[in-house]
Amino acid sequence: MKRPMPRERWQPALRELVTDKRLLVALDFDGTLAPLVPNPADSRMVPAARQPLERLAALPRTVLALVSGRPVADLAHLAEPPSGTLLVGSHGAEHGVFRDGALRMEPVQLSAARQARLTELAASFEKLATQGEGAWVELKPVAAVFHTRPMADRALAENLEKQAAQIGKQLGGHVLAGKMVVEVAVVPAGKAGALARLKDRCRCDRMVFAGDDFTDELALRTIKPPDLGIKVGRGPTAATLRLPSPAVVATFLDELATALEQAALATKVKP
Repeated sequence: MKRPMPRERWQPALRELVTDKRLLVALDFDGTLAPLVPNPADSRMVPAARQPLERLAALPRTVLALVSGRPVADLAHLAEPPSGTLLVGSHGAEHGVFRDGALRMEPVQLSAARQARLTELAASFEKLATQGEGAWVELKPVAAVFHTRPMADRALAENLEKQAAQIGKQLGGHVLAGKMVVEVAVVPAGKAGALARLKDRCRCDRMVFAGDDFTDELALRTIKPPDLGIKVGRGPTAATLRLPSPAVVATFLDELATALEQAALATKVKP
């Protein structure tokens, strides 16, 4: 396991990203740009991150993307990202772009068999949720999600999470276990593959990705230099750089935007 880069080494990490190459800045939302909250509907980006994101989105050789487990429509509503931001939702199963205040989504269509499996998953999770006060179920376009964050009884919550994962496996779904959440998709999903496809699709030469959850860690394990992986918060990680909170992520993004702006200006003034 790589030793996470200490905060005082931000500048060397930034310099590696500031080149004449096309850069993809891909960011998770919950726990990365927004603090984790009991009710996902209350999640909002830290105010300090908004201006750096606007500046990054405006740079000519930078592509800004939010890559989340949330449905794309929810992600657009809660994040209100800068115009031109690419949105990847449901762990890579949904794609869209937020432009001029409106979301443009690529359609997602499930086969009859997959739709039936999704319906069965949701029903099974709803039944399981009755066993724990505070447990609840979210239905996404391609997945059912079992949430336990509001539960006071953590031992029971962990037991229910294990049962939810087992239900997902029995029904042939793609199980993604996160922090106090078990998501089961009826289509292949995962941020590692989503990031690789996004980087190729945008014709980017370099990438920086920041995330906090177990599902983000699967992606961070695949990121190799000169790309940069950032772990937000505690826990084992393969990332090169660790930042403690969304507030510090905002500071990092501000420094990154400044460095990229200065590099772009220097290129313009060269004789």
